[in-house]
Amino acid sequence: MPVIAVVDYEMGNLHSVCKGLEKAGATPKITHSAKELAKADAVVLPGVGAFDPAVQHLRSRDLEQPIKDTIASGKPFLGICLGLQILFESSAEGNQPGLGIIKGKVQRFRPEPGITIPHMGWNQLEVTQPKSILWEHLPAQPWVYFVHSYYVDPIDPQVRAATVTHGTQTITAAIAHENLMAVQFHPEKSSNIGLQILSNFVAQVREKIAA
Repeated sequence: MPVIAVVDYEMGNLHSVCKGLEKAGATPKITHSAKELAKADAVVLPGVGAFDPAVQHLRSRDLEQPIKDTIASGKPFLGICLGLQILFESSAEGNQPGLGIIKGKVQRFRPEPGITIPHMGWNQLEVTQPKSILWEHLPAQPWVYFVHSYYVDPIDPQVRAATVTHGTQTITAAIAHENLMAVQFHPEKSSNIGLQILSNFVAQVREKIAA
């Protein structure tokens, strides 16, 4: 079974992510060691909470460069929720610079009548990269589970793999570019659809190992 490093920087619901990866056929390993990230077959960066503490925790553990090196190496990488947002350059939520791996900013939902912020609960994806491995064996507009007040706004629209609409606002729900994938929703809370997405990621890891 492929070994997937799950980055521990005190900002994630690591247990449920690991459980999902186990069900998807991988061996998750919670770690904040650069050596373990380098040894693993793939890396998952989860995250729950606020932008500034997240990047501060990552930097205090000297994890910024190892994460950049992992992505640059071509190793499969999956960011989840806050783990998507900190890949960007900056956030309206805080003052700290993000990792800057993806060009663009994290924005806040605009208040409007009839919507709640945070955007919370089940919503339907509009897939914009239908050939991405993330969406294999899924229905055309899958339902997934969200909890967030902020969303990523990439400069290059080509990296966008799916969108979601909350009120009148259509925002990026997932990105995919080569070996780097990241989602705003929580696959580990998205029932069978989420498990299939994690299984698709694990399948890509297996392919990479076999190649």
